Amino acid sequence: MSNSPAILELKNLEKRFELDKGFLETIKLKDKRLVREKREVHAVNNVSLEMERGEALCVVGESGCGKSTVARLVAGLLDPSGGEIHYDGERIDGRSRRELIGLRKKMQMIFQNPYASLNPRMTIQQALEEPVRYHNKDLSNAEIRDKVREVMKSVGVDPSWAARYPHEFSGGQRQRIAIARALTVDPEFIIADEPISALDVSIQAQVLNLMLEAKEERGLTYLFITHDLSVVQHFGTRVVVLYLGSVCELSDTKTLFEAPKHPYTKALLSAVPQLKDDKPNHIRLKGEIPTPINLPVGCPFESRCGFADKRCKLEKPRPLKQPDGSIVACHAVEEDRLDV
Repeated sequence: MSNSPAILELKNLEKRFELDKGFLETIKLKDKRLVREKREVHAVNNVSLEMERGEALCVVGESGCGKSTVARLVAGLLDPSGGEIHYDGERIDGRSRRELIGLRKKMQMIFQNPYASLNPRMTIQQALEEPVRYHNKDLSNAEIRDKVREVMKSVGVDPSWAARYPHEFSGGQRQRIAIARALTVDPEFIIADEPISALDVSIQAQVLNLMLEAKEERGLTYLFITHDLSVVQHFGTRVVVLYLGSVCELSDTKTLFEAPKHPYTKALLSAVPQLKDDKPNHIRLKGEIPTPINLPVGCPFESRCGFADKRCKLEKPRPLKQPDGSIVACHAVEEDRLDV
């Protein structure tokens, strides 16, 4: 990491969702007594990380690990239950929508489902013009049309398609249009929430390469949410591995794939198909994933880890920096009792 200020910093970020909304839902019978008990889903738990300008940080983990919640917290679509979010040195969590207008131009989001992220009643021209008009009040109609035309060309969308509606396009074409919409306001930071998972495999590489080209040409920074580790290897500069809303491991991509340290990271990587492997060495995880409603007292991965001991059951591991620069939250790694 360089000494330049971080473009994004998360400090002890937390997000909990209440399950019991009304008063009656919180009343429970325990030991023949009525008690009031609020249940919450602990989606994001004490996540801290920094991002530099120009990097592509990939957030990976199983479904339900809190990846998309982190993306929505950073984008301001959800309010954190605890912790802080800083963008370019300024704290942005808890601000009103009006206060975030200036930030919206710098930070854009590409959603997972290209079939749901475009308004079916708007032509492509209208959908792409809308953010330009909103963020650039001084531009003339001709300048707005020129801007839209230029961005459409840059993402491989034929400007002659502008009068068509979203239902006339395939998933890959729609996702290109969604990327174009994000780029029309010249952002510097893009949050991509599983942007290729809804696409055919043959189209995924095209969209990924398009996003990489945009990164190089425009100097973009990406927060890239994915569950596909083969995509991470191709796209990411650094990787953060989440499990039950907690950071297991944070490392640069090369180090993570060559020398994973956390037992969960090793299990994830062992499941990635490799052409050179004639004898794949898959790590099969046993045990149940704990519920995010009642999180374990100790390490969230303890119930499925082959290296867990009494300390893992009772004490949450702290993220500690390793000699190669990666950060790992694991008692077994800290005590050097893994067969690395």
